[in-house]
Amino acid sequence: MKRFFHHTLLSFVLLLLLSSSTSCSNHSETSKGKIAVVISTLNNPWFVVLGEAAVQRAEELGYEAVLFDSQNNPSKEQEHFDNLLSSGYKAVLFNPTDADGSAVNAKAAARAGVGVFCMDREINEPGACVTQILSDNYSGCIQLGQYFVEVMNGRGNYVEILGIVGDNNTWARSRGFHSVVDCYEDLHMLAQQTADFDQNKAMEVMESMMQANPNIDAVFCGNDAMAMGAYQAVLGAGKENHIKVFGFDGAEDCVNAIREGKVEATGMQFPKTMAITAAELADRWLKGERDLPKKLPVAVELVNGMNVSHYGHFGRLD
Repeated sequence: MKRFFHHTLLSFVLLLLLSSSTSCSNHSETSKGKIAVVISTLNNPWFVVLGEAAVQRAEELGYEAVLFDSQNNPSKEQEHFDNLLSSGYKAVLFNPTDADGSAVNAKAAARAGVGVFCMDREINEPGACVTQILSDNYSGCIQLGQYFVEVMNGRGNYVEILGIVGDNNTWARSRGFHSVVDCYEDLHMLAQQTADFDQNKAMEVMESMMQANPNIDAVFCGNDAMAMGAYQAVLGAGKENHIKVFGFDGAEDCVNAIREGKVEATGMQFPKTMAITAAELADRWLKGERDLPKKLPVAVELVNGMNVSHYGHFGRLD
């Protein structure tokens, strides 16, 4: 009886080990390999959507996908690249922290045979990445500038809150906006300061601007987080019925603020589209395709009080 029990127990243990081994083997066989998703910061809903959509699509395509948060810190970003390049990742879906500094990491990946696919933010050495999928920030802000002029009736005093100085998106948005607004001599920019795409910093910057310039009629912000920070400052100063706020991104809180009449307009970006496109291009590249576009622009759409019912969180509802 004792011998029978021992044989039965041994058979059961062997069966468990075999089952576990088969499961691990099947997992490794079904996975196509590892793809890294490196995001500049997850302290912003926009980038959370970008990162999670990239991970989801990569996994749907059969890859193991891991999300890395650079915390807007170039040194942290470099640590991520050192890690992934030594850990067998085959491709990187990359949202850089800095247009110049991040190029070093992309070049290191390219030398290691790891494909880099930039999402939303570009690097200034396009040869270091396979492709760059970017919002058409300049054209989007031309639309925003035209609507700004319309709302302001071509006259008034305004301030501008810029994003991260080392990010090309900051200047593409500013240049697009000014390409229109600067044509109107009765529209005067009183001040221009950076708030690093951060809501709390934007609130502080706007408070400072209002103290120095009591006659502000409007503020153009380089992203929606800053627009919401600026609105908080305007509200705190009791000027919400006078100072018009404009943003850019398509974040849910800003879209809701447009719906409620607190913010005038934003430029709707499509992070899910960019993330999905990056994952699918990486899949094609990993399958051997090399004739891929070096840059893919994604159109930006103007959202204002007249069409806001068609938009939700970083996208269309219809």
